[in-house]
Parts: sequence; C-alpha cells; structure tokens
Amino acid sequence: MLFTDFSFILGVPLLFLVYFLLPQRFRWMLLLLASYGFYACSGLENLLFILTTTLTTYGFARLLEVLAKQRNETLAAHKTEWSRDAKKAYRDKANKQRFVWLMVCIVLNFGILAVLKYGAFTVNNINALLALGTDTQLPVPDLLLPMGISFYTFQSMGYLIDVYREKHPAEQNPARFALFVSFFPQLVQGPISRYDALSSGLYAGNGFAPRRVLLGTQRILWGYFKKMVIADRILPAVTALISAPEQYDGVFVFIGILYYGLQLYADFTGGIDITIGIGQVLGISMTENFDRPFFSKNISEYWRRWHITLGTWFKDYLFYPLSVCQPMLKLSKWSRDTFGKEIGKRVPVYLATLLVWFTTGLWHGAAWNFIVWGLMNAVVILISEELHPLYIRFHKKFAWANSHAYDGFQCIRTFLLMGCLRMFDCYRDVPMTFRMFGSMLTKWNISALFDGSLMNLSLKVQDYVILLAGTALMFAVSLCNRRGPCMREKILARSHALSCTLTVLLFFVVLLLGAYGIGYDQSQFIYNQF
Repeated sequence: MLFTDFSFILGVPLLFLVYFLLPQRFRWMLLLLASYGFYACSGLENLLFILTTTLTTYGFARLLEVLAKQRNETLAAHKTEWSRDAKKAYRDKANKQRFVWLMVCIVLNFGILAVLKYGAFTVNNINALLALGTDTQLPVPDLLLPMGISFYTFQSMGYLIDVYREKHPAEQNPARFALFVSFFPQLVQGPISRYDALSSGLYAGNGFAPRRVLLGTQRILWGYFKKMVIADRILPAVTALISAPEQYDGVFVFIGILYYGLQLYADFTGGIDITIGIGQVLGISMTENFDRPFFSKNISEYWRRWHITLGTWFKDYLFYPLSVCQPMLKLSKWSRDTFGKEIGKRVPVYLATLLVWFTTGLWHGAAWNFIVWGLMNAVVILISEELHPLYIRFHKKFAWANSHAYDGFQCIRTFLLMGCLRMFDCYRDVPMTFRMFGSMLTKWNISALFDGSLMNLSLKVQDYVILLAGTALMFAVSLCNRRGPCMREKILARSHALSCTLTVLLFFVVLLLGAYGIGYDQSQFIYNQF
C-alpha cells in the first residue's frame, strides 16, 4: 500500500478518529493492529519476516538484559571477597557471553536481509566469474523482498545493540515491542528510529490536541504537495531522459541531474513529511531525517543533513565500532611503525570510512552502481578531508571567500557534485554512467535547450509553471525554517485563522494540481525499493 493510495488517504483520518475516541490504554493496541494491517497489504507472506525479526530481537534483548543483571548481582555479591583481577576475569567472561548472543541475533537477522536482498546479486556475480573458465552456471534464486525490510531490520538491530550497551532496558511486553518495529508510517522509508526516542510517545496514547493536530495535518499535506505536485509531475521527464541515453546526451545529462535531484528531494522529503506529520497528529515524536541538505557547503555537511537517521545509524553502530576494534587498533599500530605517525593515524579512519560507504552503497541496492556510488562518496569525502588545511588557508587569505555570495557558490557546487554522483542511481549501469558524464563535458548541444526539445519530455508549459512555482515555494519555506520555529508554527502563533485557511488552501492545491489521472500513474516512493 502506498501513501498515495486512496485506501491509505481515506484510512488514516479514520484511524485518527478511532484513536482519539478509544480509551487511552487501548490506543497503542490500535496502532499495532493498523501497522500489521498496513504491512499485510504488501503481502501476507511478508508478515513471516517481520515477525521473525520482532520475536528474535525481543527474545535476545531480554536475554542480554538478564545476563547483565546476573553479572551485576554476582559482582555485587563478591565485592569484598574477590580480587580486582578475579572481578575483571569474571566481567570479561560475562561480557563475552553477552557479545556472543548479540552476534547470534545480528547474524540471524542481517543474514535474512542478505539472502533476500543480495542472494540473486551474489549468484549473478559468481556466474560471471564461472563463465570465464567453465560452462557451469548456478541457478539464480527468485526471492521475495519484503517491503521495508532494510528499515525495520536496521531499527531492530539498533535497539538490540543499545540494550547490549545498557543504554536503556529491554522492552518487557512483546506486543509493545512489535509496535516499535512495525509502526506503519515509518515502514515505507523511515526514519530509522531509536527506541528511547520513539517509545514514550508510541505507547502514551496521547489525547486530541487541536494545535498539534493542525500542525501535523499541515505537514502531511505539505508532504503530499512535494510528492504529488512536484516529484510525480517531473517523473515522466526524468524517465524519458534516463530511458533513452543515446538520444538524450550532452546538455540533457545536465538537465537530468537537475530534474532527478528535484524529484528525489521532493519524493523522499515528502514521504518523511507525511510520516512525521502522522506521528505529530498522534502525539508521537519522530526524528527529523532532513535538515535543508541543499544548503550544504560541502559533501560531508550534505550527508549530515540528508537521510540523517541512516547516517547516524552507520556512524554509531558501524563506523565507531570499526574504528576502535582490536584488529583496527593493531593495524593502526603497525601502520604507524611502518609508515610513520601521520599515515598511521589515518589508516583506521580511512579504512572504516571506505567500509561504511561500501555498506551504505550496498544498503541502497544489490547492484554495482550503488557500490560504486558509495565508494565515490567516500573518496570525495576523504579527499576533501585531506584538503581541509588548504581550505582554511584559502578562507583566511581571501576575505571574499567568507561572503554570502561565496556561501551560495559552495551550496551550488555541492548540489552539482552530488547530482553527478547520483548519476549512478539514475542510469543503474556503471560504464553507461561514465559515458553520459563524458558526453556532458564533450557534446555541446546547448541549442537543444531553446529548440523545443524540453517539451518532448512528457511535460507541457503548465507543468513547467507548476514545477517552477512549487520549487520556489519549497525554497522559500526552507529559508524561513533556517532559524527558530518552523514556518507552520510561526504562522499559527501569528493567526489561527490564517493557519487554518492555508491548510485548506494547501489541501485544494494538492487536490487540483497533483499529478494523477490520464498520462500519470501513482508512483511508489523511491526509497520503497530499499
């Protein structure tokens, strides 16, 4: 079921109504039923996988908590009679036991994800290698890929690791934990929530609050505006440019970078706005996943602002553990002794960065274009990090490099750089991506911008007018949200009547200008595939 399905659009207000009418203690149960009903719409067979992740994570988390309690009680009971070495030996043994059980659950759940998502990709690559010296070919499995499996697996494993680290206690109620894993708005494309941040609102059963409901409704409508008025409207043009690379090369590649950047941003942030808006209506606070990424001055800043919850997940649960694990520390010491201090201290950081971005690329899709995309991001980030001292000297020497105009140049540069990297996502073929990038630099068919060719991309003049106005509105809202409360809260604080009027107006804008009907199809959100 898509957020743009009429069954979803009609069902969510009905859910709100029943939720607020129910007694408080039953409200979280309604959300659990709604979440499993929503997920069942993607296929009843998918329930097996989310139930497996839920039950195994719940059970192992409880086990880790029990083992930690036993460890602490035993140490307390022998506080005076055991020596420091004896205490340390027991603590190490107990912690090792907990670590083993942690890894069992992680391997099990990530193993399910790996088989379902990467099984065919792995077999295809093995067959490619076998074809070099033999006629033997392995059968390629045709496996089911449950909706949102990457998101709920990462969220569940983050919870398990936090319990292992004793950041918070394990959830005692399996049904309440099942709601945390399956909460329906975030199943489609995140955000990847943390238990300690989401659980309090999820189980609270908050009552009806007019101000909160109004602000949440506005955010939901704003998300539909981005998705249906902008992203789905420009989708036919993006599809036309990508599906015929032989026809649309040169300057059309540059146009494709701009169009796809707009589509991806409106699509992804629109879906997140709908998700967070639904949560806000229900009184459930979810982590923001974007922080005006197109105002970033460099690629590192961009990734701190884009898909924030995925980036922090990789940082907290992969990058830092990799950087300080024993094999990495030994490698760092060997590198310092062999190549010197300056190179030695970079080795663990750079290697961990490459591994994290390799994994990030693989997370986005089981294909080489995503892996290359991830590694290219890592390379650009590492080069930028090495050049950082030069940037500092540059800004100190030239006063104009600290101006607002130069800040704007940096934002445009970052947007174009990220657009070039996103070409791997567009064309889904590594050699083709490099060829199209080369044609953009060598084929100067700029006249195509003025000969009416842009009107052959399934877009009419009125479509461009709507896209231009919608993009300008998104940009203006982003500017207004840079400091202080968000624009919705500013308007509501000034005038309740104006806020309600704009809500109704936004509803009719989406209803009248949304891209659907003849010539259009309801498009799934781009991040559904991940």
